Amino acid sequence: MRFFSDNAAPVHPAVLAAMAEANTLDTAYDGDRWSRGLDDRLSTLFETPVRALWVPTGTAANCLALAALCPPYAGVICHRDAHIQNDEGGAPEFYTHGAKLMLAEGVGAKLTPETIATLADSIANDVHRVQPHAVSLTNATEYGLVYRPDEVAAIGALCRARGWRLHMDGARFANAVASTGCTPAEVTWRAGVEALSFGFVKNGAMSAEALVFFDPGLAEATLRRRKRAGLLMSKGRYLAAQIHAMLDDDLWIANGRAANARAATIGAAAGDRLVHPVEANEVFLRATPAEAAMLRARGFDFYDWAAGEVRLVTAWDSDAGHVAALAEAIAAL
Repeated sequence: MRFFSDNAAPVHPAVLAAMAEANTLDTAYDGDRWSRGLDDRLSTLFETPVRALWVPTGTAANCLALAALCPPYAGVICHRDAHIQNDEGGAPEFYTHGAKLMLAEGVGAKLTPETIATLADSIANDVHRVQPHAVSLTNATEYGLVYRPDEVAAIGALCRARGWRLHMDGARFANAVASTGCTPAEVTWRAGVEALSFGFVKNGAMSAEALVFFDPGLAEATLRRRKRAGLLMSKGRYLAAQIHAMLDDDLWIANGRAANARAATIGAAAGDRLVHPVEANEVFLRATPAEAAMLRARGFDFYDWAAGEVRLVTAWDSDAGHVAALAEAIAAL
């Protein structure tokens, strides 16, 4: 009974069917009808003209976005527990040709205008210091908390006032939108986000994420960066087809809701063991090594997080019976 990561979840049948439909002769790279249709599909979803590029990984989406938003000599403010800081192997610095990640604080891996300003104001504005040029938010965060539109808008206002660009790492964007009930537009471009890494792999896709530019002018150079990085897949239609399938009938948000609902069931059973509120599809709870061993002995797989803490992640296809059994086991500890 696996609660280790939504990265390990199966591919949704609709995605597999879409890839099979795309298994026909067409133009290579991103000239096919599936790839060419992404701009319109995502412009409709976000209620504004966008440029959308498929990429094979979330790391690629994040780092190409940051390269578009931040010059090599400047810095990107992010939370010290952000994925781009702790889990991307130096790729942000590599893709930006040296832009510095500048680490801010915040409860539950969330940034606020105050924590961002505190960091920025501590940096002397002279040639000897790297200056912030962009901010990157993760929604949902690494601890499963979500940004509401007003929270993003407050950060967006700070960025505009200081001449910075704003990126959102949306590896679990579907879970965040499902949690808040807002529209995709409200929590992105209307709040000041200029580039979104729109995650699909954790939510039912196989190997496709969307890099969405709300400033379409940012896309042109990114097309060249994507090629230079070795990320321009010759049969890109299979990636684009996955994204179309996830958008069809709002499958992306339905999957996010399903994963969130399973996590809420586990969170309700955890009581005061919860380290963070359950707002998306991740549950962090306190458990001694002996208690963690007891859960594993009953067949549950999960990740040991910090000392005395474990992480449980639900997915779009998490089995209701497995979730109920886990909730019962946690409540019985």
